[in-house]
Amino acid sequence: MSIHSSVVPGQGHGFMTSYLETLALVERLHRLLLDVIKDEFERVGILDINAVQALLLFNIGENEVTAGELKSRGYYQGSNVSYNLKKLVEMDYMHHQRCEIDRRAVRVRLTERGRNIRRIVSELFVRHAAGLVEREIITLEGLDDITRSLRRMERYWSDQIRYIY
Repeated sequence: MSIHSSVVPGQGHGFMTSYLETLALVERLHRLLLDVIKDEFERVGILDINAVQALLLFNIGENEVTAGELKSRGYYQGSNVSYNLKKLVEMDYMHHQRCEIDRRAVRVRLTERGRNIRRIVSELFVRHAAGLVEREIITLEGLDDITRSLRRMERYWSDQIRYIY
């Protein structure tokens, strides 16, 4: 019996298939988001920054954070945060400074150049949100339903990780 036809107790044959489709869709959507950002930067002629780095700048915004906080606040989900921070500092998109209290920690914030990247990504997202509404692709209620469902899955997976240890 394949995993796709496995029966989840109380749910029948379709649940596992739908669950796997959802997992694949979430992954594809993230990759598509990165492609959309990459295409926007190519369109405006910014070629020295990648989509992951641009999204990181967007998520940091006006905050000043440590590298550790990037993950704990959900600003960055990748495994190579140190590399990307180093590159962003080298390219003058971010400023870094040692913490006064804990000299091992480094606080980062956007430079003017980084804020410009954030503005470009923000304007892209505004255009896309408007397009979704104008074309009646999804309603606010639909987005809220998706967000609630994904947050419940996030909590479930987080709980699974905690219970392992």
